Amino acid sequence: MSGKTLTRADLTESLYEEIGLSRNESADLVESILGEISDSLIKGDNVKISSFGSFLVRQKNGRMGRNPKTGEEVPIDPRRVLVFRPSQVMKDRINN
Repeated sequence: MSGKTLTRADLTESLYEEIGLSRNESADLVESILGEISDSLIKGDNVKISSFGSFLVRQKNGRMGRNPKTGEEVPIDPRRVLVFRPSQVMKDRINN
């Protein structure tokens, strides 16, 4: 495992090299795609990218938690969480 993190700049550079868009056009395209995904998730919509996976927004109910240091009970507020579920194609690619 390499441990390298893929960044927006890496995505932009890949578009520049592989498709031939200018660096500015590549950056705009990456920002546009990420913006569309973010906007959909904020609205509560799911995002499914074929052969990659799905991003889902789930509602978690409030509950009582416990501070592990002190043992004190602490209320945890209800919240929305983002979940990623890889497609079977992606799981197969990762494991081969």
